[in-house]
Amino acid sequence: MTGASRGIGRVAARRILTEQPRSHLVLLSRTAPHELLEEFAAIDGTVSTIHTELSSLQSVADATDEVVARARSGDLPPIHTLVCNAGVQHTNALTETIDGFESTFAVNVLANHVLVRRLQDHLHAHASLVITVSDTHFGDLRHNLGMVPGPRWQPVGTLARVGAFPKPAGTTAGRIAYSTSKLAAIYLVHEYARRLPATWRIAGYNPGFVPGTALARDADACSRFAMRRVMPLLTVTPLAASVGDAGRFLADAALGALEAPRGGYIDRSRIAPSSTASYDPQRERETWEAVEALTADFLPKTAKGDIDAHHRHHGGE
Repeated sequence: MTGASRGIGRVAARRILTEQPRSHLVLLSRTAPHELLEEFAAIDGTVSTIHTELSSLQSVADATDEVVARARSGDLPPIHTLVCNAGVQHTNALTETIDGFESTFAVNVLANHVLVRRLQDHLHAHASLVITVSDTHFGDLRHNLGMVPGPRWQPVGTLARVGAFPKPAGTTAGRIAYSTSKLAAIYLVHEYARRLPATWRIAGYNPGFVPGTALARDADACSRFAMRRVMPLLTVTPLAASVGDAGRFLADAALGALEAPRGGYIDRSRIAPSSTASYDPQRERETWEAVEALTADFLPKTAKGDIDAHHRHHGGE
């Protein structure tokens, strides 16, 4: 699981350990505070941490190598579930990773893809894959509350590089990069459902608007204050979810308590359609192909040919 050190991921991790007390939870994290590990250790379960910097695709690849090696040695049990929950949102569209990618797209899309593709041959035959997405991809007032502009789709090769949006040094561009990355993530969820083993459970999970998380930690002081002190009042309305509820729903999605159609969209505690724009087979295929090309240096050498052959064999369905 990524993104388990704070916010909804921390709540979800705690619930997973509580609901499945003999489980072994592996945290792929840049930091794992001692108090976090103590908190999890107090629950009946086993927790391991593997250092992972999601803004570096080499770090992601190294982390998957460690997971696989430990699973083969018996240090880890068979891998039943992969939860890609980590995400970033910047105050600009100019933040670049060590690999030369725009950071929002790199963390929210490319890192997840490398995780999935490098681990796909090592997960249980009836594995679960849950990727945290966002209803900001709808791009309307009802879902964005006027705070996050909707996505502006462009070729993936453009979205993956800095400066893809107008006035890229500004906060608006950073927020557009976020909503657009989440639309790309949904396109990939649909492609995963087509291309990955048919016995897997695969879903995108939308926590909704969740005030009080660290997602806005890079915002200006006024916005951070509003997110911490004002917006949490909305959790008593249908417009927002508390950290506790969103984390609980994420755990339910991971554990299969919220059963979605393959490639489906879990909207908090219910199954729902994602936006009309998110169902576009041509964009989905193009996103897959572009992301495959962008991450090719970090994918298993035989994986691309194997999965493309499988896709052709099944007629692209």
